[in-house]
Amino acid sequence: MNEKSFHNEKELRDGQVEGVSDGSSSQDKDSSALAAFKGIPISELKNHSLLQALRAEANGWEPAVVSAEVLRAQEEWEAVDTVQPDTGIFHFAPGSQASSDQPGQLVSFSEALLHFQTVDLSSFRKRIQPTIRRTGFAALRHCLFGPPKLQPGLREERDLVLTIAQCGLDSQDPMHGRVLQTIYKKLTGSKFDCALHGDHWEDLGFQGANPATDLRGAGFLALLHLLYLVMDSQTLPMALEILRLSRHHIQQFPFCLMSVNITRIAIQALREECLSRECNRQQKVIPVVNSFYAATFLRLAHVWRTQKKTILDSGFVLKDLEALAKKSPRRLLRTLEIYLARVSKGQASLLGVQKHCGPQGPNSKDLTFTGVCDLQPHSSEGAGLI
Repeated sequence: MNEKSFHNEKELRDGQVEGVSDGSSSQDKDSSALAAFKGIPISELKNHSLLQALRAEANGWEPAVVSAEVLRAQEEWEAVDTVQPDTGIFHFAPGSQASSDQPGQLVSFSEALLHFQTVDLSSFRKRIQPTIRRTGFAALRHCLFGPPKLQPGLREERDLVLTIAQCGLDSQDPMHGRVLQTIYKKLTGSKFDCALHGDHWEDLGFQGANPATDLRGAGFLALLHLLYLVMDSQTLPMALEILRLSRHHIQQFPFCLMSVNITRIAIQALREECLSRECNRQQKVIPVVNSFYAATFLRLAHVWRTQKKTILDSGFVLKDLEALAKKSPRRLLRTLEIYLARVSKGQASLLGVQKHCGPQGPNSKDLTFTGVCDLQPHSSEGAGLI
């Protein structure tokens, strides 16, 4: 190293390094520091004594004491998880004090159910009609040949199911928002929150940008059923397969809207006591209704795929499906058990391989969907869902 470089290095060691240690520097010393490295090849910089001295001093460096205000500001900043561009609402990270409801976290079915078990639903409970009112010959036939009545100890649980079906989607309730966010994330694989209104809900099969408008006849129970479907590790693959089928370039249908109609069928089957035998056997109501919903949805997907149904057949498919579900609920539940057993063994699904929606398929917004509530009831017993 020449004499000039040596003097520059000495000057930097006496001045610049000291400035770093003391927390002070000047523009002149910065300029001389840059000049000291101009004549040195990049490959030799790591061997430069000045850089070695800096690195040795950095290894022994300890941070200065940070004020309480800085720590508090840092905690608040780290708590911010996402910002909703459409609404301007900040979502806070799980565990932060800024949001005890933790909107960014997935919510389980049991946690959402507990929410409804603890809030006041008295105003909604007044609206329910637990069973179908029958008169004349229909009442006599049901008494002689119909299913058994639900045991008294299970009626409160049944009433809770029907009460939740009377509740609408409340955008002011954090739990309602978390349920929607969880459904969206599990079906799309997204790790980020989404707006509660927007075109992304139409992509999942709602008819509009606001899911609340499609819950007629099923209420929040329709969303709880979707939550059950996507949060159960056994039924999630089935949900994703049905979603894939719903995007078939010819056989596509609105996934979430179809799910709402399946929930309506489950509500009607519960009110007509078609599920009472199974509920009495298991001494449970909610798990039976959930399994019945999933089994009915699976049956619809199987019929839709194997019989090459399209959106124009939706009303007739749902009508036939409702009749089968009420007549043979145990048969549907057994089919679900077989499917879940095959899934657990890693075997091929009952739905088979389906193609994704192609460019030649119609836009989901232009589809005309006929649901259960749009059909004329085939008997007086089936009139009215709730």
